[in-house]
Amino acid sequence: MKSLLLVAVAAAVGLAGTAEAADGLAGVDVSNWTGDVDWGSVASGGGRFAFVQATEGSTYQNPRFAAQFSGAAAAGIPRGAYHFAQPHETDGGTQAEYFVQNGGNWTGDGQTLPGVLDLEDNPYKDRNGKNNCYGLSPDDMVTWVGDFTKKYWQRTGRRAIIYTTTSWWRTCTGDSAKFGVNPLWLAHWGTDPGELPKGWDRYTFWQSAEKGTLAGGQNAFNGTESELAELANPPAEVTISGAARNSKTYTVTIANTGPHPLTRIKVSGRAYGGQRVVKAPGCDFSGTAVRCEVAELRRGQKVTFTFTTNPRAKGTVGMRFTVGSVKLTLKGR
Repeated sequence: MKSLLLVAVAAAVGLAGTAEAADGLAGVDVSNWTGDVDWGSVASGGGRFAFVQATEGSTYQNPRFAAQFSGAAAAGIPRGAYHFAQPHETDGGTQAEYFVQNGGNWTGDGQTLPGVLDLEDNPYKDRNGKNNCYGLSPDDMVTWVGDFTKKYWQRTGRRAIIYTTTSWWRTCTGDSAKFGVNPLWLAHWGTDPGELPKGWDRYTFWQSAEKGTLAGGQNAFNGTESELAELANPPAEVTISGAARNSKTYTVTIANTGPHPLTRIKVSGRAYGGQRVVKAPGCDFSGTAVRCEVAELRRGQKVTFTFTTNPRAKGTVGMRFTVGSVKLTLKGR
C-alpha cells in the first residue's frame, strides 16, 4: 500500500522523551467564561491561533461560541473548536457527533484547525459523585477516547487533537500509547512542558498558564507558521494498493484517505511479459496499455479497477501502474 500526498508536507518538529520549552507561536483558548474577546488586540498582540469551546458532554453549547469563533476568523486568526468531555454521560461516539453538529466540524477553508477532545479532572465531583476519571476504569476510558476519536475522524477526515495533562492521562487511561496519531495539546502550567504522556514523542500545542496576556489561556504551537497553516489545511492524500489474483487478473484500488474531495485522478498501466490487456471495465485499453480516470472521489471513498490479460504459459508476467508520482508493480502468480 502506498500513499501519495498531492501537496508537499512540511517537516515536523520533533521532540523526544521529555518535552523542552521552545520558542513557538503564541495562541489562546477561550470559552463562555472568557466573555467577549477583542480579537483585533489578540492578533496585534501576537496571537497566531485560538481554540474556542463549542460543547460539553451531550447537552451543553457555549452561548458565545459563534461570536468567538467567527471573531477570531475575522481577525485573521486560525481557530479550532474544543469539546469538554463528560465520559460518564454517554459513549464517546455520541459526544463526538454532538460536537461535530454544534461547532466542531472541520472545513478546508485554511482557517479551521482540527477539533479538540478536552480530557481533564472531573470538575463536578461534588455534583455527580464521580472521581477524577468520571468513574471509568482505564480500559473503559481508552475505549471511550477511541470511540470519540474514531467517530470524529469518520465525520471530518481529521485526527482530533487531544488536550490533557500527563498525570490525568497516566491515571485515567493507564498511560495508554494508542493515540500517538492524534496531535497532543499538553496542559502543564509553568516554564517547562515537563514529561509527555505515553504514546507521544512531541507536543503540538502547550498550555503553559490558565490565564495569559492576550485572552483566556496561554498557549504555544510547537512549530512554524507554515506548519500551523498545514495543520489547518493539510494536503490531499490518495492511497494506492493492488493485487495480482493470478497470472492474468490484477486489481488496483484508489482510496481518498485525506480530508479533501478529489477530482480527475488518472491511472495508467502497462502489462509486461508478453501479455496484452483484454478486459478493463471503466477504462480505455489497447495492446499492453490501459488508462483510467476517476472523475470524483469524495473523502473516505475508494474505487477498484480490475484488469484481465491474456494468459501466458511460461515466464514472468505482470502489470505496472502509475498514479501521480506513485508507481506500483504487480507480478502475476
